[in-house]
Amino acid sequence: MANSSNSTFTIIDIETTGLSKYHDKITEIAAVRIQNGQIVEEFQSLVNPETSIPRFITKLTGIDNEMVKDAPNIQQVLPSFINFLKDDTFVAHNATFDFGFLEHNCLKHHNHKLENTKLCTRKLANRLFPQLPRKRLGDLCNHLEIHNSAAHRAMGDVKATVGVFHAMLDKMHNYEIQELHQIVKFERAPKRKQK
Repeated sequence: MANSSNSTFTIIDIETTGLSKYHDKITEIAAVRIQNGQIVEEFQSLVNPETSIPRFITKLTGIDNEMVKDAPNIQQVLPSFINFLKDDTFVAHNATFDFGFLEHNCLKHHNHKLENTKLCTRKLANRLFPQLPRKRLGDLCNHLEIHNSAAHRAMGDVKATVGVFHAMLDKMHNYEIQELHQIVKFERAPKRKQK
């Protein structure tokens, strides 16, 4: 994998009871820290949402009320997560969703604002794989031949996103996009029309 300016990235995924950061709750957080292309540290915790998990969410994620009943709540989990994340670059697929949920809860429970640089592998996919009709994590895994044995569980999706992100860094390296500020600029640039 191309080394990206010695930046430290933390790849993150959460599972939730729904799509609204204001009304729905986090049920699982997973993260891995990547330095020099290698996973050097992992974080994982189920989270008691203190509300019933909808059946369709359990069907999607496999996380049910019994699994989380003895887990810590989000207020208890966040200090460890914040300490793990530090000032690393925050990387996720659909990063706005994960970042939004986590930032909302950090502010609500600990008056802590996430100031981390954010990268979204879905937005990068729009620029790096424009030929793909859909850019879901599963679609990218299929395209890049990455096996995700635990899809829709936080650590399974994190490990899959690591593989996707590594492939993206390699592809950007070929375009001489290596430094973090270059990657951020590339992610945020308007999509080019494909000929």
